[in-house]
Amino acid sequence: MSKKTAQKAKPPKLPAGEAEQVRIRREIGHDFALKDDRFGRKRLSVGTEEARRVYEVSNDGYTATGGIVRVRNVDPLVGITSLTRQQREAGQRFRDDFERASRDGLRPMPWEERIDGGRINGGIPDRVLNAGRAHTHAIAAMAHWEVAEVVRKICLEGQSVKALAERTGEGRDVVVKLLKVGLDLLAVGYGMMLMRKPR
Repeated sequence: MSKKTAQKAKPPKLPAGEAEQVRIRREIGHDFALKDDRFGRKRLSVGTEEARRVYEVSNDGYTATGGIVRVRNVDPLVGITSLTRQQREAGQRFRDDFERASRDGLRPMPWEERIDGGRINGGIPDRVLNAGRAHTHAIAAMAHWEVAEVVRKICLEGQSVKALAERTGEGRDVVVKLLKVGLDLLAVGYGMMLMRKPR
């Protein structure tokens, strides 16, 4: 057997642009759409919505030299790269509570739930009450109406930081700071992280 046939099989070339997308995602920590192939290389998960998104980087395509990453048509909780894991989870839970409260409140109830069993609030199912309470407690945990408004606009309505900053007349950094404060307060309210002591 010759040396050529004894060598390992070479991995096929990646499709155009995929290597760059993988590199950008690894640099900024957005590796949740990546998986290893049989040759040990990182690849995009084919067929997922996250893999179809295109990450663009200014400044010759490198974040290390000050390039800014832009993601088009993306969930703000994923697209804002400076958010921590707890902040993302708190925002997602806030969104889930809101969707559950609004969805269950509009759904017709089965007959067995309409029968008054003699208890207080007998006509409203517990799941609807619990979802509404969870959403109300989350709003109360944010403590200030400006903070709650920013979190509501970005997490629930999916508005971009840029659009919200233009509408309010504030800078983007102010809007992002209000969002982070609100998500931190939500995370504390949900028990995901402890309250920081003031210095």
